[in-house]
Amino acid sequence: MLVLILLVLITGLFAPKTYHLEKDITINAPRDKVWAHVSSLPEMDKWSPWKDKDPNVQISYEGQQGTVGSVYKWKGNKDVGSGSQTLTKIEQPAEVVSHLHFIEPFDGEADAYIRLADANNGTKVTWGFDTKYSYPMNTMLLFVNMDEMMGTEYNKGLNRLKNLCEAN
Repeated sequence: MLVLILLVLITGLFAPKTYHLEKDITINAPRDKVWAHVSSLPEMDKWSPWKDKDPNVQISYEGQQGTVGSVYKWKGNKDVGSGSQTLTKIEQPAEVVSHLHFIEPFDGEADAYIRLADANNGTKVTWGFDTKYSYPMNTMLLFVNMDEMMGTEYNKGLNRLKNLCEAN
């Protein structure tokens, strides 16, 4: 057991301490239509992949939605945990940035963004996520395939956004 603890502690000295994920999709809809679905927290919730993990998640909103400072709070089962998301920057119609505070199952923070750009008679949507892991929790990045775990959910959400924007 002591050897395992030492291995984790030593490995943590060399493991990455940051994680970045970015996924994108091209949506066959004008930017203003896509913007309507990414510029406020209630609209983002409509295509969120996380609700699949807990259909009974408790959600609340604070502040004027679609503005900097508005907040989305959630409390769910062990798969979604609890936390909050606060809009920190809005540049219409190009970018929405938010800060995430995860409370359960582990305390953590991250920054996420959604960027829109014109693309072949449609809109390219880029959804990204950046976080830091403290030592020795950063060792987890060597044993958990975050790209597969998070990337699958991001792709699912982007495909839902595409279907939502291309409908009608």
